[in-house]
Amino acid sequence: MNAVEGWVWGLLESNERTEVPMTIDDPNAPPVQQDSEGAQRLRGNLGIIQLVFTVLAFNGPLGVVAAFAPVVIGYGNGIGAPAAYIAAAAIVGLFAVGFIKMSRHITNPGGFYSFVTAGLGKEVGLGASFLAVTCYYILLLAVYAVAGLYLETAIGGLSWWLWALVLQAVVGVFGYFNLDFSAKALSVCLCLEVLFVAVYDVFVVAKGGAKGISAGSFLPEHIFSGNVGIALLFGMLCMGGFEVTVIFRDEVRDPDRTIPRATYAFIALIGLVYAVSTWAIIQAIGPEDAATQTAADPTGSFLNTLSAYVGTIAADLVVPLLITAGFAAVLATHNVLARYAFNLGVDEVLPQRIGFAHPSHGSPHRASAIISTLALVGFTAFVVLGAEPKLLYAQLSGAFGYGLITLMLITSVSVMVFMARQRPDDTTIWHRQVAPALALICLAIVLWLATTNISVLITAGTGAVAGMLALLYGSVLLGAAYAWKLRTTRPETYAKIGRQ
Repeated sequence: MNAVEGWVWGLLESNERTEVPMTIDDPNAPPVQQDSEGAQRLRGNLGIIQLVFTVLAFNGPLGVVAAFAPVVIGYGNGIGAPAAYIAAAAIVGLFAVGFIKMSRHITNPGGFYSFVTAGLGKEVGLGASFLAVTCYYILLLAVYAVAGLYLETAIGGLSWWLWALVLQAVVGVFGYFNLDFSAKALSVCLCLEVLFVAVYDVFVVAKGGAKGISAGSFLPEHIFSGNVGIALLFGMLCMGGFEVTVIFRDEVRDPDRTIPRATYAFIALIGLVYAVSTWAIIQAIGPEDAATQTAADPTGSFLNTLSAYVGTIAADLVVPLLITAGFAAVLATHNVLARYAFNLGVDEVLPQRIGFAHPSHGSPHRASAIISTLALVGFTAFVVLGAEPKLLYAQLSGAFGYGLITLMLITSVSVMVFMARQRPDDTTIWHRQVAPALALICLAIVLWLATTNISVLITAGTGAVAGMLALLYGSVLLGAAYAWKLRTTRPETYAKIGRQ
């Protein structure tokens, strides 16, 4: 059993854009926001804390600490694993320097789609959007599977796939309303997760660990021991989610102030939490035995130390908290995917009516409904084919991770090109060249590591690897080809791709 499967098993045992929507729920509702060209915009009132929690929900801190951190220790660089998370946070921080500066000049809240279009052109931009939609759709199916298993384990009564269908209905309701509504639920879930992880760390330190507290994890001979590449790769995968802050641009207060602060706060917080918690697991087991025990039983090692240092009550709370974490991850992923679909509808790449915001809630209600339908179709197909949910989650999350790294690399190139061409007044050589170049080099290394270690991410054999790679890279080519077709057949639509 490989690392990814091991932790999963252990843990679970065509109208004009200015057209008014045909159905108005509330005739007295305020008008839907529109930009200078009449394109509809979403509405919301998220502050910095709410936005950070929304992004954290996508990341799932408790699941990472309970499942991925032991994998990094056992299969990566041993007791030097905490440094992998620090390195991953540093790489993402470098990427964010140009990314956030560029966001001040990108008014289209399309995430990677709008950024790549602005820097590398409409063909590459639409290709990136298709890749992003494919990645987040893959992840959505993955988290539905694992969340259904959490519910079956903790509550019972229904099969995992029936619980997943119930969860889809609940998420569909949340997705219909604006992001403020979802953020309230996500904030509660995330507070519980972070509090639980913090309690674990404090108890391990307070009790002095297995053999006293040691800072050996941060010595060079331990940082560069074992398989540093695997450690860095998994560290980067655990940083996913930071980029979605820009997707919520129209739904936050003062985006030019809120988005940068929320992004950097997320990177710093998540890097610190993962590094400290990984170090705490090593101290709880003992530095001499940590690599061996976590390799033999990735999730069991965390659960055993949880019982030993915090108590059996804490161990009993893990599964319920993982249920809330699963719900938060599903809802956050659904929200991101719905906004990608909404923006593609606004730009008329998808049917225009998908790009209508709800007149009362300011939410992407139609895009959300379509994502719920597609999730139901894809999930049902896997159930009919008899897919094993534990392994399904491992394979699909691995494919998402590979696609996300690819997207970040493409976006990094776009940031450099955009900065060199536009030379915004609010940037320096650090924002325009140095930080983006360093990020590009680091991301190229990570993508190379992901490619050479693809069997660690996608573990179902060469056929599955080939299929996933064809799907991911094929989506880029499909998007680019569609943009090229629009240029000749629908030039008015082509002109709107990723428009600012």
